[in-house]
Amino acid sequence: MEFKEIFQKYEALVAEVDKTFNKISEQTEEGINCAKGCSECCHALFDLTLVEAIYINRKFNEKYSGMERSTIMQEADKADRLIHKVKRRAFKASQSGASTAEILKEVSMSRVKCPFLKESNLCALYDFRPLTCRIYGVPMNIGGQAHSCQKSGFTPGKAYPTINMDTLQSKLMQLSEELAASINSSLKELPGVLVPLSMALLTDYTPEYLGANTGDKVEETPAPAAESSETCGTCDKDKSACASCNYSVELGAVTK
Repeated sequence: MEFKEIFQKYEALVAEVDKTFNKISEQTEEGINCAKGCSECCHALFDLTLVEAIYINRKFNEKYSGMERSTIMQEADKADRLIHKVKRRAFKASQSGASTAEILKEVSMSRVKCPFLKESNLCALYDFRPLTCRIYGVPMNIGGQAHSCQKSGFTPGKAYPTINMDTLQSKLMQLSEELAASINSSLKELPGVLVPLSMALLTDYTPEYLGANTGDKVEETPAPAAESSETCGTCDKDKSACASCNYSVELGAVTK
């Protein structure tokens, strides 16, 4: 299971996201206040789509072996245990009648150290870090709400070019669907699986685990054409062709 073509599509998406990040930085007065050694985004709680989880798992196993690999795997185990506790508390809160907003706020405040974060505050797999890590310093639009790292220096109430996370997530889901179809997976829910980075490292993505069928591959269905033909406010492309950004929003309340 090489997934070569699908991984090439993912890497093209990564390149576009990096380009968008740089363009947004150039359009701000003082640029993005991210610097080498800042690990604020390395303690955030987020999940990876199937394609990104397998891609990072592959790159990690290609690069690390021996004691270095064991050390990172131990950190992944610690992080995974903590994430389980956080999600368990969130579940109990939901059963107790807490609102979704309250639960999400509590979860967002949880600090889980990334297994790749070294003592030097540098990333052990920086070149292949997840998309969420790559865009953390710029304003993001998530479900119509503006979010930004509080250390990035963006002014609340002012409009900035913004990366649309819903669009980006849709692209990742589409690649996950292509990946599952390429192995004719018997697991219908596989494309929608989301896991923390720690679990992505701990998982052995064997053909059996992925429900792969060694018979004929399923024909991939072309993605439907986008209905909108509006122009992206950030990169001047047609919105249907823009993978990571599509308009500016005001940072009414800057949150992590």
